[in-house]
Amino acid sequence: MPKVTYIEFDGAEHVVDLPEGWTLMQGATLNGVDGIEGECGGSCGCATCHVYVDEAFLDKLDPPSETEEEMLDCTVSPRESNSRLGCQIKATAALDGLILRLPEAQS
Repeated sequence: MPKVTYIEFDGAEHVVDLPEGWTLMQGATLNGVDGIEGECGGSCGCATCHVYVDEAFLDKLDPPSETEEEMLDCTVSPRESNSRLGCQIKATAALDGLILRLPEAQS
């Protein structure tokens, strides 16, 4: 099970073991991590699961889809080069140790 570290905007850290196949959004919402809302339930329709992916892991991710790119343009907090939507990234063994920083606001 990959370990993912979620770092809230205030610095609080949550290390979560995610079953492979779960999305990063599911991991946060089902483990009480504040800072990810996931209002659309993971359908890539709201941008309230915006995360900043640690640079060391960006090359291990599939590129964002066109829909995700469009949604990333709608984030409340600034979009950065490492911005992704947590609902579009599934936990895999290759992501063990992943660090995600959460933005100041989602909505």
